[in-house]
Amino acid sequence: MHSDVSLSRIKQFPPLIWILLFGAFITRGSYYMVWPFLAVILYQKFAISATEVGLILSAAALVSVFIGFVGGALSDHFGRHQLMFASGLLYVVSFSLLASAETLPGYVLIITLCSIAKAIWEPPTSALIGDLLEDAKTRELAMQARYFVVNVGAALGPMLGVWFGFTGQQSSFYITAGCFALLLVILKWGFAQQGKVAAAQKKGEESSLEQVDSPIQVDSPEQENSQIRQTLSILKQDRVLQCLILANILCMFIYSQMDTSLVQYLTRAEVPDLLQLISAMIVTNSLVIICFQFVLLKMMAALAIVKRIQIGLGILICSQIWLALNPLTFFWGWIGAVVVMSLAEAILFPTMNVHIDRLAPAHLRGAYFGAASFYSMGFAIAPFGGGLILDHFGGPALFFSGALLCLVVIYLYSLLDKLPRPEFDGEAKKTDQAVLG
Repeated sequence: MHSDVSLSRIKQFPPLIWILLFGAFITRGSYYMVWPFLAVILYQKFAISATEVGLILSAAALVSVFIGFVGGALSDHFGRHQLMFASGLLYVVSFSLLASAETLPGYVLIITLCSIAKAIWEPPTSALIGDLLEDAKTRELAMQARYFVVNVGAALGPMLGVWFGFTGQQSSFYITAGCFALLLVILKWGFAQQGKVAAAQKKGEESSLEQVDSPIQVDSPEQENSQIRQTLSILKQDRVLQCLILANILCMFIYSQMDTSLVQYLTRAEVPDLLQLISAMIVTNSLVIICFQFVLLKMMAALAIVKRIQIGLGILICSQIWLALNPLTFFWGWIGAVVVMSLAEAILFPTMNVHIDRLAPAHLRGAYFGAASFYSMGFAIAPFGGGLILDHFGGPALFFSGALLCLVVIYLYSLLDKLPRPEFDGEAKKTDQAVLG
């Protein structure tokens, strides 16, 4: 019965949703086909250390955190269409420049531009799904589907990069630029088709496209500034959102240790078959998410959003303890810990987007997804924080610390239904019980 319901909801996806899903697959696949080898290119061209590479990427990530919030808020005022095309063009330009850069300062600037493009692209894209789908369950399924295809692309991209011999070739960045250019062309067609549907349904109520492709009425710079100040004021008053951002920054900090500090820990400890182990962990992570994301969604469909997240955090605690206690030479023990961590990720990451969608009033959906980009602060500070713990206390202490931080996140989530929210013309009262219950 549940599969029939899900199938009927999938059939409700308008063409623009399918374009977004296809776009997420080809762009993320091409992105991961070349981006993981950026460190190799930087080392080969400039012989800079791993620490210097990390500083370059972390600095770009920190810039994108704040740009993402601005981009999400602007999409509420100027339209998703405009922000998505602007960031898409920036993607095309920045990756094309990356394919021909010759100096280290040039690389630093262009990598920052790539991060800015990604930060501007994500909030309006996520908000667009909410604009196009009125039913909350259908929106949730669409967001789960987007996370799924992103992981498929992330899993296939690096393997295809190796298969076609793109590893370490600077010119391969043209592939990602080309994929984004293709997506922009398809998006233009999709928006045009959605416009025809909207025109046919425009009797008596505002169409989805009008929320997507038209700015909220802004007649002058003074009015525009006033509305932006009003948006910031509402976000400042929303204690639930603030608590949620803090909790998810900590959550992202914990997850990022797998990509950064865990690899450093294994490398310093000189574990046997290191390269095979790291490759196996990456493939395992992607395969577990691909295989179990929708199974877990079906199992937890009846649970409230916060309850699902707390279950995911409980599983994440188990993975952190396993990583802390696993013997360095036990190859399959590391793989088992990654399986458990990946199950937690399959629950947590897509549910976080659904949570923001449920919290956000329709006219501020872009701003709320933009505010959610502050989650990335956890990714940005993870290499530095994890490295400090590794240097001074060792690997087991790092993962025990991760388990303790999970408990802090669970506590923060338990506070959500006790915190005040601003009034959105009565909308908050209608949604809080369903979201936080």
